[in-house]
Amino acid sequence: MAKNTAPEGNNEQKVQTKYDRKMEARRAQKEKEKKQDKLTKLIATLIVAVLVILVVGSVAYSIIKKNTALHGTYIEVGEHKVSQLEYDYYYQSTVSSYMMSYGSILPYMGLDTSVPYDQQMYTEELTWKDMFDQMTAEQIRQTKAMVDDAEKSGFVYDTQEEYDSFLEGVASAAEEAGTSLGDYYKQVFGAYATKDNIEDFVKDGIIAGAYYDKLLKDYAPSTEEIKSYYDENALDYDKVDYRSFMFTTGLDAEASEEDVTKAMEENKAKADAMLKAYQEGGDFEALCVENATEDMKETYEDPETEYSLAEGRYRSSLSTVVADWLYDDGRTAGDMAVLEDTDNSRYYVVEFIDRYYDEADDENISNTLSSQSVSEYLTALTENCQITDPKGHLKYLTIDTTEETSEN
Repeated sequence: MAKNTAPEGNNEQKVQTKYDRKMEARRAQKEKEKKQDKLTKLIATLIVAVLVILVVGSVAYSIIKKNTALHGTYIEVGEHKVSQLEYDYYYQSTVSSYMMSYGSILPYMGLDTSVPYDQQMYTEELTWKDMFDQMTAEQIRQTKAMVDDAEKSGFVYDTQEEYDSFLEGVASAAEEAGTSLGDYYKQVFGAYATKDNIEDFVKDGIIAGAYYDKLLKDYAPSTEEIKSYYDENALDYDKVDYRSFMFTTGLDAEASEEDVTKAMEENKAKADAMLKAYQEGGDFEALCVENATEDMKETYEDPETEYSLAEGRYRSSLSTVVADWLYDDGRTAGDMAVLEDTDNSRYYVVEFIDRYYDEADDENISNTLSSQSVSEYLTALTENCQITDPKGHLKYLTIDTTEETSEN
């Protein structure tokens, strides 16, 4: 019997049909899609988790930032820790006051209010923001020093009436601006300001103002001190009465030197002729009408105005040429002259009437002297109330320190 050498079992391989290959591909695709779906869900879960962390982190940061602004230390003034809330209140108030004082001439000062202040230079080293920071810090320092000094001296002042007036003013301004009261506080006094949380700052300002008024009274000068000050500064307080008429060339700034010289010579002749006519008995107003330009004749003709007569004028309000002549120590009533103003290409015909002191200026001198005394007192007071900037918010302090160091 022949031996069977064939291996046990089925030696035939299964042939894969087209259908089998199609089903295998479909199974592989489903497996791939299943894995992709798991990956997509995992990525989506991670994205949601990250977004939640970011939102929570943003809210937490906002809360921390607000809490820091309300309760943290922004700068230090003497023994006082000043929060950003308080600093912003003074900063906004300082800028607003500055704008009210210089608003119409700000463009000539180089400030564009539509551009951030820290992007505009005030000096070679300081931006406008730095300048406002310096003004703000000094205002805080003076207010703190005055409030502290008022408390030490036992000064007591009821702030309620003025504070109520402040609240009414803010409410009225908000209504006029067409915004809510809450939004208005933030717009005007800082991003974190509310009616309640700036109350102490407002009242500090009221107390400082009242204490300043008290100091002015305390330092009011005596009658002898007022007289002594006047004697030393008579030129600043004496008033003068006089008549005058001005001859101008009528030429523009681009006129040639030859044309200006010719016009000045003509005006000199007219001025001399007018003075001579007046000295010979002519009427000053009538002579003004005769020599006035057409657009000014009617002004000089008005008998109610007597336009050529100036009364109670201070030296500071006069042109240098006219002032020097009128305030000459040897001047006497009835003196007349033709005065040449070469800088402005003019001639004046002038008659001196009187120079005198108005005792109503005693009050002005008193205010000047008491203000000087109080200023000196406050300077000494604030020297003991130093500004420190542990977090580097005030750039001007760094620049000042650098300049001082380079000089030593």
